[in-house]
Amino acid sequence: MPEATMKVELISTTPDGEMLSALAARLCYSAANLNALRERVSTQDQSKLISSIMDSGHHSVFEHVSFTFAIEGVSRVLLAQLTRHRIASFSVQSQRYVSMAQGFEYVIPPRIKALGLDAVNEYERQMAQMHQWYQHWQQLLGKGESSNEDARFVLPGACETRLILTMNARELMHFFRLRCCQRAQWEIRELATRMLSLCKQHTPLLFTNAGPGCVAGSCPEGSKTCGRAAEVRAKFHQI
Repeated sequence: MPEATMKVELISTTPDGEMLSALAARLCYSAANLNALRERVSTQDQSKLISSIMDSGHHSVFEHVSFTFAIEGVSRVLLAQLTRHRIASFSVQSQRYVSMAQGFEYVIPPRIKALGLDAVNEYERQMAQMHQWYQHWQQLLGKGESSNEDARFVLPGACETRLILTMNARELMHFFRLRCCQRAQWEIRELATRMLSLCKQHTPLLFTNAGPGCVAGSCPEGSKTCGRAAEVRAKFHQI
């Protein structure tokens, strides 16, 4: 059973998200009809308006823009954290309908890798043992969907999963603020950073100052700060 490798792909997003956000914002404060507003938005640079929206906190207009990601090679430990972000849609590979009888990929934490080859070998033996337990319970329970749903209880949190995730731009900004932070758990921090990079490539104006809280201001963590705000800001300004 091989080690899982994280893969993140932006597979769908709202067309012209920056222009849509600008249109929604102008609609709120203009007596003009929609055709006139569309003409204005399509023929003029909207970057100053979007920047002003960011500064004013009128972020509801960003909820019209959604992003859908295909994610593979992440752990069930990460999934438990990810689904706490409730303003999102998730479609996750089922351990009830998908049998792990032939084996499963798994995530190896970097700190275990840092202990050396002997530690990694021990970890891999433990994964193999859990797979044997899983197969044992499948056999006793008669195989099929009903056996999978109970045999999966012995599978580890390290077990690889796959999902489709959709969030709107406003929720993504909140997600990045929390999960790109150095205090976030390492795996979800890596996922969030990759997602932010993809968002910036596709819709740069909306995510100019996105990232952990210290990117757009002072560190919000107080006494729990990592003390590396300048380094973190530099990293995310380069993404």
